[in-house]
Amino acid sequence: MSEIPTIAEAGRRFAARTLSPVELVQDCFERIHRLDGELHAFLLPTEERALSEARAAEARFMKGAAKGPLDGIPFGHKDIYNTAGLRTTAHSRLLEHNVPDTDARTVTLLAEAGTVMMGKLSTHEFALGGPSFDLPWPPARNPWNPAHFPAGSSSGTGAAVAAGMVLGGTGSDTGGSIRGPATLCGITGIKPTYGLVSRTGILPLSFTLDHSGPMAWTVEDCALLLQAMAGHDPADPASADRPVPDFTAGIGAGVKGLRFGVIRHFHETDFPASPATCAGIDAAADTLRRLGADVRDVTLSPLPEYHACGYVILITEAFAVHEPWLKTRFAEYGQLFRDRVSMAALIRGSDYVQALRRRRELCLEMLAAMEDVDVLIAASQPGEAPPIDAVPKWASLEKGFMTFPFNVTGFPAIAVSTGFGVGDLPVGLQMAAHPFAEPLLFRAAHAFEQTTPWRSRRPPMVG
Repeated sequence: MSEIPTIAEAGRRFAARTLSPVELVQDCFERIHRLDGELHAFLLPTEERALSEARAAEARFMKGAAKGPLDGIPFGHKDIYNTAGLRTTAHSRLLEHNVPDTDARTVTLLAEAGTVMMGKLSTHEFALGGPSFDLPWPPARNPWNPAHFPAGSSSGTGAAVAAGMVLGGTGSDTGGSIRGPATLCGITGIKPTYGLVSRTGILPLSFTLDHSGPMAWTVEDCALLLQAMAGHDPADPASADRPVPDFTAGIGAGVKGLRFGVIRHFHETDFPASPATCAGIDAAADTLRRLGADVRDVTLSPLPEYHACGYVILITEAFAVHEPWLKTRFAEYGQLFRDRVSMAALIRGSDYVQALRRRRELCLEMLAAMEDVDVLIAASQPGEAPPIDAVPKWASLEKGFMTFPFNVTGFPAIAVSTGFGVGDLPVGLQMAAHPFAEPLLFRAAHAFEQTTPWRSRRPPMVG
């Protein structure tokens, strides 16, 4: 095989018997063997298991008994997702030999849908401490230029999808950890509405900010993956008990008549973004207008207010998760994680309560701003990927996360590519919608994606 199919394309070719799941898995492992020594996207490849599952999927197709559109698809899990019988480390020395007895709920659902387990993927330590160079495994690198940062914390998933090692993978998003790597690695990733996807069996970072979601090459692929992942889970206290819609229903319907609001001050004034990022957002707005959408500017509270609110909640809750180990195994953490989280010991209860109060105000503000808007548009990263050895320890304090507003509010947000900037590195934007309006969000993002040439271009190292 020369071209890497999308999930949707692979499913159609499996059904037509012009592509074999075994052939596709072997092709992905060829890239893993050739590229991962430089990219470090995998912490644990599972080649023997993957080939066995691919053969089983192929047999189902031959019998006309395929499980659905994800049957036989090569897939990887971020290494904070528990996998029964397979090491799950959170990229940390503390869990270097941890082997769970049960799968995370989403791992079970994706296996039932027929995905082929290719292995466990790199992350930042406990989804926060990275890029770290003092852990048992090196950090993942950006396939567009391995000297550069892939963003985090779903770094391995971003790199593996972009490099064609897997067709899709799981990520988690507490402050932007799906949308950041999706943007800097030039792929697509969605942070669903808070509560739409179960977090049972996923190692926590922040109980009220953590989201689980899929990452893939296209908007349609993410919709197919979310279809398998979404649903109520009584074991997750935050899980929403509501019917799961058809996330692909609006794909292909276009954006005519939809109303978009650009949060321009986030990337122009609050935290000025790179020229390529700004140009990509402007071009996207022009494209949507040409497609028949109404596009206007929307003003919210300054981005630093969303970031300050979210960051206080995040590190306070992360400290609550890790306090017992921080007291007894402090030196076993990587420096970045322990330094970033330890300062939360100085946060007062009143500070945390005030952050929660402010969060409620910001949620109401965003709802009010969207009374006559269907989709919000904002920058997803401040610019192109920086060199991996130049990411400051306190980067999250020096410049706020452009993704944080939608973690604070819990609104769904999807990152899509808008092209390339300095160094031929990817740039992108994010679109957000009302809670549980993922079908509309996929419709809008897909319509924009179809007008761009970026899905036909892979990193040069892929060959």
